[in-house]
Amino acid sequence: MATDTLTAPPAASEPAPVVARRRPRRAADVFAGGGVHLLLIVMAVFSIVPILIVLMNSFKTTQGIFGSPFALPDAETFNLQGYINVFTRGNFLLNYQNSLIVTIATIVLTIVLGTLAAWALVEYKVPITPVLAGFFVVGIMLPIRLGTVPLIKIMTSWALMDTLTALILVYTAMQLPLAIALMTTYFRAVPTELKEAARIDGAGEWRTLSITLPIVRVGIAAVASITMLPVWNDLWFPLILAPSKENQTVTLGVQQFVGQFQNDYPALLASLTLGAVPLVILFAVFSRQYIAGLTKGYGK
Repeated sequence: MATDTLTAPPAASEPAPVVARRRPRRAADVFAGGGVHLLLIVMAVFSIVPILIVLMNSFKTTQGIFGSPFALPDAETFNLQGYINVFTRGNFLLNYQNSLIVTIATIVLTIVLGTLAAWALVEYKVPITPVLAGFFVVGIMLPIRLGTVPLIKIMTSWALMDTLTALILVYTAMQLPLAIALMTTYFRAVPTELKEAARIDGAGEWRTLSITLPIVRVGIAAVASITMLPVWNDLWFPLILAPSKENQTVTLGVQQFVGQFQNDYPALLASLTLGAVPLVILFAVFSRQYIAGLTKGYGK
């Protein structure tokens, strides 16, 4: 008795995986990328070299500064007298303390007021909202130094001339427009569903705001960074509003080493080096948040 054997049909061959081919970079793309990197390198060199020159010369004698300004300190030119003079002849520690008080107070006020104002502009749709936003944009474009004379009259009428409070108020007003514009972009990116869910659960405005703050923390870090730079480095308003020795900031205190007939260049460079330390620490710690906050904030 014959038996039929059933044979399975041959399995269909699987298609070979498609390997994505990288498009070869064109010569124009390579040239453009190399040009951008070369430009960035040149800009970095022009930014770093002056700082290194100031740092190196702060450890030299006056003869070493003028004799070989681009050379490293050696056994003949090395000298710490500039740093000694900074702490013994001047009021550098008091100046440093004043700068820290003014800068920290300005940062805190700018973050608090800027966050509240930006939250109000985003959440409360009232007819004057566009007008207020326009005023803040105008505040970014107009330099506050144009109002120096009115500011002096206001501070005199308030009995705040030659006080750190006057500097804090002026710096806060100077930084608020930019802080509000930056925080507004971040609050607009917060999901509306998150805020609505919080309100449905019974959260008030303060609680809803506190829920959204972790989402915009990068923007808050950026506001703190961009606030510290102009406040710490400013010379104009300390010279106008707080010129006395008790209220001098670092930038104004440096001038005590520059005289009419004789200049203490080692002490001058040493004070500039010490005055830049907080800014270096700031960017070493918060550089990523600073760059991310500016790029994301202005790009939204």
